[in-house]
Amino acid sequence: MSTGLRGVVAGLFALLALIFVAAYPASADTAKPLKGVALIIGQSKYEHLAALANPANDAREMEKTLRELGFEPTVLTDLNTKKLKRDLENFAADAEGADVVVVYYSGHGIEAGGENWLVPVDADLSALDDADKKLVPLSPLLDTLKATVPVTLLFLDACRSNPFPAGALLKKDGQASPVSASGLAPSKGFTPADVGSTKEGLGTIIGFAAEPGHAALDGPVGGNSPYAAALLRHLAAMNGAEFGTVMRMVTEEVYLKTQGRQRPWVNETLTKLLYFGAPAQDLSSDDGQILSERRQLLLTIDGLPEFERKQVEAAAQAGGVPMDALYGMLRTLGADTPKDPNELDKLLKAQTERLKAILAERAALTSQDPEIVRFSGLADKALADGALDANVKFREAAKARFASIAERLDAAEANLRSRRVEGGEVFARAAEAYELKADNLAAADNYAKAFEQVEKWDRKLAWKYKLQQANALQTHGERKGDNASLASAIAADGVALKLAPRDTDRDNWATTQNNLGNALGILGGREGGTAKLEEAVAAYRAALE
Repeated sequence: MSTGLRGVVAGLFALLALIFVAAYPASADTAKPLKGVALIIGQSKYEHLAALANPANDAREMEKTLRELGFEPTVLTDLNTKKLKRDLENFAADAEGADVVVVYYSGHGIEAGGENWLVPVDADLSALDDADKKLVPLSPLLDTLKATVPVTLLFLDACRSNPFPAGALLKKDGQASPVSASGLAPSKGFTPADVGSTKEGLGTIIGFAAEPGHAALDGPVGGNSPYAAALLRHLAAMNGAEFGTVMRMVTEEVYLKTQGRQRPWVNETLTKLLYFGAPAQDLSSDDGQILSERRQLLLTIDGLPEFERKQVEAAAQAGGVPMDALYGMLRTLGADTPKDPNELDKLLKAQTERLKAILAERAALTSQDPEIVRFSGLADKALADGALDANVKFREAAKARFASIAERLDAAEANLRSRRVEGGEVFARAAEAYELKADNLAAADNYAKAFEQVEKWDRKLAWKYKLQQANALQTHGERKGDNASLASAIAADGVALKLAPRDTDRDNWATTQNNLGNALGILGGREGGTAKLEEAVAAYRAALE
């Protein structure tokens, strides 16, 4: 973020230098270092009106960034009427001689009688009765800066909901004017500058956080307002881009992040198009690629007809999903986007349902490989930004990473198989040792452990060990009169049968059926009735077949 803003300032200074060279003959004065100053104000702790969560945070972010860029910033927070008026006047006076001024205001602001008023933190409901003394008009600051500074960039994040009662009137010079329900308006007397003007008339740009008459949002508590966040994200794009293009990115960023509830706008009096000539920002990093595609998406949205916007907004609202990915789909389709509104509506609804399902199913990837986790996180981030090309790119990168791991996994699995087979043999040899001692229960237990070692790795070995477990249990049950062991032997034979399918392993299947018949016959001879004996006959018959 700070790197991009550094490019903004460097580019602006380069632009001003070119303008000055074109306007005046070469001299020692034109070679002087250019001066940039900034005023940053954040009004959060209102004493009598609704407090705002984030203006102080917004101001701190701007102050830190502009200081790193080489600006001479003045950051002010929670100013009462006296301090706000005094500090604005002092800054305007001190700014004379600067080449570029940035002013950022975050806090309450109202519009009445064609004037935008900044609201000090000590203002109360009676402030409207004597506006000149209790509120601060914006026009005097602009008039002073316009007369003394070549270029002024003013960002007003002051369009929060009107903190005064509905229908209130602002009184000034004996006249009463209705206060706008929300939002600000073009500043009084703000007209295009004379194209023939000299250094003092290059112009002013005012960026409003919301459209005239509309309120701006304060953002999540402890964060930044949507407008501040968009400015800090996209000012870096001014490297080589026309300023209006950058502000369109800011506008659509806020529009997306607020789900269409807020759209900034710009009023400017520049005498010519404003370009910034700093070197292009490096967007080759993973995050940079997402940001680059995001900016292309924002400019695509800016060029869409209003009816397409409304259809996207309606589909996103009905499905409860963000608009970003839907707009990303339209950008990907390009000329193939359906021209028929009904067809477009069908496409948007289908895509909304798919997106809704994807978002519902998506969970953090439980991979042990940090690179797969990183690529998956980047893909999720790209999807949230509507950067669908980057989303695919990072999913493919995760696949490629797994493919490289899979080669090692194959080798590891081969080694693991041999170790498991070795472990199975160790337990089987121990079982044989117990059989030699006629301890068939211990033998059966070891054959069971041998089976567990190879069950996932070698089906035939697993069958062999399970059958040997069944035989050891049968022997113990027959010799010791233990019917429970015979029942366990029958169950083990059942497992062995599943490991030796009749159609693919006929001999082993028949052997297992025969052993099952033996265990059933012994147990059936001890129990009343003929059920087990009949099962034994069926097993023998199956083996013979």
